[in-house]
Formats: sequence, structure tokens, C-alpha cells
Amino acid sequence: MAKVELVPLRSWDDFFPGSERFAKPDFTDMTRWNNRVVSNLLYYQTNYLVLAIAVFLVVGFLNPLGMFTAMAVVSAVFLGSVWAGENRAVIKNFKRQNPTVFVIAVMVASYMLISLLGSVMTFMTAITLPLTLIAAHASFRLRNMKNKLENKMEGAGLKRSPMGIFLEALGQQEENLQKIQTFLEGKVKE
Repeated sequence: MAKVELVPLRSWDDFFPGSERFAKPDFTDMTRWNNRVVSNLLYYQTNYLVLAIAVFLVVGFLNPLGMFTAMAVVSAVFLGSVWAGENRAVIKNFKRQNPTVFVIAVMVASYMLISLLGSVMTFMTAITLPLTLIAAHASFRLRNMKNKLENKMEGAGLKRSPMGIFLEALGQQEENLQKIQTFLEGKVKE
């Protein structure tokens, strides 16, 4: 098994070039859209981490207690959902069949708990803003050849990254890994 490595920070020209490298996703083909998002999340993960840290620092400076509360609640809900997904068959099957709905459910549960604790604006700013920016970029950014190659290496287990582990915990990498294994098995038989 490959060791976990943080991918390099992509240049600004690669991360946010002109409008020719962005296109509206095809909402009718969910598999293709999901592949684009997963591929971009893996390829630009360090850029996304820098973006999230910048927003966290600004919000944390403005409201440190609210930021700590929001981070603790989201972490607890995420860890609880990963544990439940691994140890409860019903949740594991739901996560595998509806990965996007599962992620949305985790976010809604986090929001509801944070609203009880009174840190809703911190949550909305510190958590939702970077996630929205990341989801928008990953959805609209077209993939390039390097991007596709990195995704295949991650899916085949030749390379491990923090985002790959995170996506695997959410059940997003299993489908890609199965496609790669099927492809490789077909090549071995030939």
C-alpha cells in the first residue's frame, strides 16, 4: 500500500485559468458529473485546503468560540457517520447507493446541532462558504490529462492522499476503484 502524500499546490494558472477551462456540468449525466467532481477534488486538494484554511482563519479570528464549536460539531458528526457507515449495514448500503444524499444528510445534521448551540452564522461562513466554493470549482472546472492520470493512480491504490482517504470514507472512491479493477482484469485476460 502506498504511503499518504499531500499533492503539490497547483499553480494559479492551472487552478483558475480563463473561462475556456470551465463549463457547465451535464446535470442529466450524474455519473460523469460525479467523476469530474471527484477527479478535481483529488487533483486540486491542496489548493482547496489552502482556500478552506484562509476562510477558517478569517472566521476564527472574528469569532473564535463559535469557530471551535462549529469545528467540534462537524467533526463529531462526520466521525459518527463514518463509524455508522462501517458498522451498520443499513447505513453502509444507503451510503453506497446514495453518496451525495449521505453527504448532504451529514451536513444537515451538523447544521441542526450547531443551530441548537447558537453558532449558525459561524457554521454558514466557516464551513459552508469554503465547501460551496470548492463544490462550485470542482463541478465547473474541466479535467485535463494530468487530472485524469492522478485520479487513476489514486483509484488504483498506487498513490494515497488525504482527499482520497476522505472520499473513500464517504463512499465516493469505491465505484472508481471497481471500474479500474474491472479494466485491469480485462487487460490481464487479453
